[in-house]
Amino acid sequence: MGDDVRAEIRLADGTDAAVIARIHLHSRAATMPYLPPQRRSPEQVTRWVGDVLLKECRIWVAVRDAVVLGYAALGGDVLEHLYLRPDARRQGIGTLLLDEVRRHSPHGMSLHVFQQNTDARAFYERHGFTVLDTSDGSRNMERLPDMTLRWAPKG
Repeated sequence: MGDDVRAEIRLADGTDAAVIARIHLHSRAATMPYLPPQRRSPEQVTRWVGDVLLKECRIWVAVRDAVVLGYAALGGDVLEHLYLRPDARRQGIGTLLLDEVRRHSPHGMSLHVFQQNTDARAFYERHGFTVLDTSDGSRNMERLPDMTLRWAPKG
C-alpha cells in the first residue's frame, strides 16, 4: 500500500458523530448481510455515538479531502469498532487506522469479531492478531458466534 494511501488520521470529536454513525450503519449493512436488521434509526445511532461511544472510547477518523472515510474506536485495550465507508475499503485506510490505534496500545489489544466476518478475520490475522477464544454468540447483542482476537507488540 505505502505511499498511495492518502488519508489523515485525527481524533474524532462531537462534530463527527453523525458521519461516524452513517459509516457504522452503511459498513455493517454492506459487509455483514447476515446481521439482524438494524432496529435503531440513524438519529438513534448518532445519539449513541455522541453520548456513549465518544465518551467511553478514544476514536480516530481517517479523512481525505475533508471526507471522513472510516473510524476506529478504542476502549481501554479493546478495539471496539473499526469501520470504513464501503467505497473506501481495500485502499489501506483500515491499516492506517489500525496502526494509529496500535500506537496507543503499547501493551497490545483485543477485539471481538463475528465468526462469519471472514474479511475482517483475514485483515486482523494479516496484522498479527491471533485467536484467543470463540463463543456461541451469547455475549453479543446479535447472538451470532464470535471470537476474541489479540495482538501484542513484539519484544
